[in-house]
Amino acid sequence: METLNYRANAPQRAKGSKRQVIVGVVASGNLEVLAERVLPDSECEVDIRTAAEGFGEVWQAVVADFVERRSPGGLKFSINDGGARPDTVALRLAQAVSAIEGERT
Repeated sequence: METLNYRANAPQRAKGSKRQVIVGVVASGNLEVLAERVLPDSECEVDIRTAAEGFGEVWQAVVADFVERRSPGGLKFSINDGGARPDTVALRLAQAVSAIEGERT
């Protein structure tokens, strides 16, 4: 089991007022994402627990792209990974932001 942590500056605070949401499910080829509004508005953190070791650079690239596209300021993401592909990771992170901002997912 590998644990990864990435912190980034986000240009904007994530919209909405929900405190936390969970999207996805831990299963083969999928992942569960918990998003919590617990950080200062200009910060974002992503904690990852995965059985697929050795993919830190891929995770870092996906997280950096996500922060740039969605600007999830104020949010901490906790990910339990079941071997998801990068496109699935990006989808679940986007769903988590949409859900915490009050949009439909």
